[in-house]
Amino acid sequence: MNVVDKREIIEKDSYDVIVVGGGIAGIAAAVSASRNGLKTILMEKQINLGGLATGGLISWYEPLCDGLGNQIVTGIAHELMKLCVQYSFDSLEEKWGGTEKSFPRRDRYATRYSPTVFALALDEYVLNSGCTILFDTYATYPVMEGNICQGVICENANGREFYKASVVIDCTGDASIMHRAGVPCVNGSNLMTYIAHGFDIKSAEKLVDTGNMWAFREWKNSGSDMRGNGQPEGMALMQGITAEKETEYILSGKQRMLDRLKQKERYSYDLMSIPTMPQLRTIRRIVGDTDFTAEHGKTYPDSIGKTGDFRPECIGNIYEVPLSAQYNSAFPNLICAGRIISAPEGNGWEVARVIPTCAMTGEAAGNAAADYLKQGSFCKRLG
Repeated sequence: MNVVDKREIIEKDSYDVIVVGGGIAGIAAAVSASRNGLKTILMEKQINLGGLATGGLISWYEPLCDGLGNQIVTGIAHELMKLCVQYSFDSLEEKWGGTEKSFPRRDRYATRYSPTVFALALDEYVLNSGCTILFDTYATYPVMEGNICQGVICENANGREFYKASVVIDCTGDASIMHRAGVPCVNGSNLMTYIAHGFDIKSAEKLVDTGNMWAFREWKNSGSDMRGNGQPEGMALMQGITAEKETEYILSGKQRMLDRLKQKERYSYDLMSIPTMPQLRTIRRIVGDTDFTAEHGKTYPDSIGKTGDFRPECIGNIYEVPLSAQYNSAFPNLICAGRIISAPEGNGWEVARVIPTCAMTGEAAGNAAADYLKQGSFCKRLG
């Protein structure tokens, strides 16, 4: 059956920058672009900002340090680190701003936090930059004229809308805008993960005895950790690039969590939060002008800064991130940020997907958008 959609496309406002996706990368990109004086709108398909860091319940802000006592990541990534614990608990060491009520887990500039409180604080943070937020809006397709993106078509309560923009920043986490624009992409594979937050009688008692909020807000994982421990026997790695596969992934995790709860005494526990998005690590990433390979000591002429590594076996490693991993120059006014940058599977994608690198690349994308409007290209900013 050949179905033709004859609905009117409602033409909306024009922006300097459209940021698609309100996770950490999108937040950083939107704030950065707005602070550069650009008229910016942030489109998010859910009703909260933060992505995996909030709705995804992956509430550990990975290290801003090298593991040897040196802070190496600053800027918006540092602002967001401080914001995530500004109104709730933390697990920071004293030298990184912790207090006598903090419960540090290890000697890194990293912290646990409340994802629900963080989500509330993020709205104010973004709005204070001058950026417009549009929630419950699914950006479906970029409108292309040759290799130039004219703007984005989206769907929301108003119907089907078109927003025009000079620069579009893809922070979707699955590179859907870049992919649909024709940018070459690579698909990733994922272990089964389903993390909820909950407590039981023992953890509630521990909270009362020690004041340790994190003991109360425990991660409950019905699947695998990042190293494959807990992967269901016989389950293949999962790609999250179709609705059917995403649904299969989500249903599998939820069913496994329910099966575990069925074994518990029902008055002894509760789940306070379940994820509102699939906890996929690597869905799709672009093929950019340069690959970010996360090699210690490697330098790039267009470096946006340095990031570290959250993995204990990689303490001391410092990686430069090239701006040219965030775009494919065949598509001049499209740029991306977060886990979808050009970072091959292995070290590159593993480092690109975590909060500090997502925030770094988001901030860089906002700065690059300002450069594009000034000189027609994404170039390295000096100073």
